[in-house]
Amino acid sequence: MLLAGCGGDLSALDPAGPNAHNVATLWWIMLWGSTAIFLFVSLILCLALTQRGQRLLSPRWLLIGGGLAFPSVVLVALVAVSLALGERLLVYANEAPLRIEAVARQWQWEFRYGDDTNIATLDKLHIPAGRPVDFAVTSDDVIHSFWIPRLGGKMDAIPGHTNTIRLMADKPGTYGGVCAEFCGEGHAIMRFSVQAHEPNEFNDVMQQLSASRAERQQ
Repeated sequence: MLLAGCGGDLSALDPAGPNAHNVATLWWIMLWGSTAIFLFVSLILCLALTQRGQRLLSPRWLLIGGGLAFPSVVLVALVAVSLALGERLLVYANEAPLRIEAVARQWQWEFRYGDDTNIATLDKLHIPAGRPVDFAVTSDDVIHSFWIPRLGGKMDAIPGHTNTIRLMADKPGTYGGVCAEFCGEGHAIMRFSVQAHEPNEFNDVMQQLSASRAERQQ
């Protein structure tokens, strides 16, 4: 039952991209590090309660060894790992990243594809698998937060400002996306789906969307 929440299209512990893999790895390392500190301190507490009147543990050992030395070693190691993984959150690739503008508004997401196209979709995002994508995230009204848990971290959508986050899907599939910043009474329904396609299939989808838009404008 405890592990049931580790899967699903909104689980950051079920990564499907290099950015998300680093986030999940850092989460597990932090979990085991904090667990080690908790168990060690709990052991000291149990010994102190069960060995009353005995000199099994001296006050100096408890304060310096259990309260300072061990937690400091674990915490320094966790900080070093987090800095190392944090440097790897930017996805690098041989080909130029695709640019998609993600515009948030109460309570939907609009995705605009490329720098010189009018193709746009609402609450459904199409991306090519295996290719990095630079999301230019902004908002038309209040502060929102763009998050695809299985592909990477969050990025705030701020009115009048553009933030950029680079993500990539390892393979084709469907992933869930949400607004991760409370933005009003419709926040809970401000979700979107992400469809990662094979490169050729993605190009076909873009052509279909472009043709459909041209028909509507006639």
